Formats: sequence, structure tokens, C-alpha cells
Amino acid sequence: MKVYSTHFVLKGKSDYKDLAPVFPDILGMLLEEIGQIPEEEEIMQMYIEENTSDLKNNRKPEGYNRKGKVRLVFPIGSKEFYLKSYSKATDLASISDRVSEMLSSAGVKFDVKKNDRIEFE
Repeated sequence: MKVYSTHFVLKGKSDYKDLAPVFPDILGMLLEEIGQIPEEEEIMQMYIEENTSDLKNNRKPEGYNRKGKVRLVFPIGSKEFYLKSYSKATDLASISDRVSEMLSSAGVKFDVKKNDRIEFE
């Protein structure tokens, strides 16, 4: 199985808490791009509140890992998050560029690393 991903590695003094102000915009844009905005506004607010609460407390959040074209993953053990897709047809580059712009506008320091194709058996 091939996995396509773009990693946003926090650098310097940037930490999870710095993502809190921009996280709702990132999640909203991502879900809109992949056509997974929940029908009920309360569900969307729950996703935002749960993740933002962790971020404000400088903790690793859950992210958004439901089945979909793109997943937002916060791995254990590193100050980063990444966008992952199992389909090359998904325009991950465009979504990643928009996330980069949002992070830069929020003053978050980060590096971008791309794993174009990772083979899993």
C-alpha cells in the first residue's frame, strides 16, 4: 500500500500551544477540501474543541483520523503533525501549501518534509 504524506515539523520554540489559534482554520479547510464537513455543526465544534483544548494545554491532540481522502495525524513522540493520503489523486500538495500559509501567518516556526510514497506491506 502506498501512502503519500506531508509533515509539518515544529522547530525552535514553536510548540503545540502555538497551533491552537490556527487549528480551527486548518481543520475546517481540510474537511471542506475532502468533502467531510459534518452535517451537524455540533460535531464540527466537538472536533475543534477537543483538539484545541489539548493544544492550548501544550498536549498532543487527536487530530482527524476518520476515514477520508486525507487524514490529519499527530504522531506520538515528536513535535509534528502530518497530512496523509492513500491516493495520489488527492491534491495533497495544494492542501499542504494552504496549511503552510496558515501556519506562517500565525507565526509558527516549522519545516516541511514530504514522503511522496511510502510502501507498506
